[in-house]
Amino acid sequence: MFLEFFGFREQPFGVTPDPRFLYLSPAHREALASLYYGIESGRGFLALIAKPGMGKTTLLFHLLEKFRHNARTAFLFQTQCSSREFMRFLLAELGVESHDQDFVRMHEEFNKLLLQEARAGRRFIVVVDEAQNLDANVLETVRLLSDFETPRAKLLQIILSGQPELADKLASRHMAQLRQRVSLLNRLTPLSVEETRKYIDHRLHVVGHTGAPLFTPDALVAIARFTEGIPRNINNFCFNVLSLSCALRQRVVDLALVEEVINDLDISQHVTEVAPQRPLDFQELASMMGGNPSQARMAAPAPSTDRLEALTPAEAKAYMQQLSGQLKDWQHSADRVASHRSSARIKRD
Repeated sequence: MFLEFFGFREQPFGVTPDPRFLYLSPAHREALASLYYGIESGRGFLALIAKPGMGKTTLLFHLLEKFRHNARTAFLFQTQCSSREFMRFLLAELGVESHDQDFVRMHEEFNKLLLQEARAGRRFIVVVDEAQNLDANVLETVRLLSDFETPRAKLLQIILSGQPELADKLASRHMAQLRQRVSLLNRLTPLSVEETRKYIDHRLHVVGHTGAPLFTPDALVAIARFTEGIPRNINNFCFNVLSLSCALRQRVVDLALVEEVINDLDISQHVTEVAPQRPLDFQELASMMGGNPSQARMAAPAPSTDRLEALTPAEAKAYMQQLSGQLKDWQHSADRVASHRSSARIKRD
């Protein structure tokens, strides 16, 4: 493990959404400030949109930590569900058992919790992560939750977080009522080359790295380009390149190491081209089957006008596996025929 080799206290490029490792790029800082202001001012519905791996969940955990002492919070990520399941998940997150309750009863329980927190002077924040997976009926259920309010204030702040597909759903004409309730919509953009360098330095600093830089400038440029500035991709790449660096006992990651890892991780370079093939004719099969043309003629695949080069690699592989299995069956059949003929000749002799 490279922790001891590099002197790290812990893994710097993990995959869990630990708020300690949150790097606030300009886009992340703006989104965090906007969400914080939206909750403070009681705006009701807020939204956070970003591609996968951009750190939405980490940012939201960091946001909720700021309200830990003066708000009741719920974080939901089970979004492929029905409206009833959504309410059950929500109440379970708040510590309320609801397995035997109907939908109306669950709404009443939730409203009771809202009023309790309001009387205590506390905010109530619900975060729905991966909200692009919610179907229209569940989104309507979420919208109705925002109707819990007093004449002077919203009792509930709801943050919808998701991938760009969430923005598409909100933009549809069927979601007009929900879209009108979204007061603030924030987006996260990929990191630039300079921000990628700062992101890596930040995570290394959190785990106790001091001293000379671990990455050369040209290595950092190559990492930023290959990972497209997406934090999750950067984490995975840096884990791999530091593992290789440790294995080679090399304390500085240079461009050569980065290029080697790129070759290992770039899936497109590992897809092999399938050479054009033609179906075997029955004479070739006959030679494989102990010289039995009639049996081979029956077993031979019908000629096809489709070219194998049109197949994907996975389809070509499946085809060759199927053909191999057929050849084994045919060879087994030919062996049985040959054995039968041999026995017959022995009897005649």
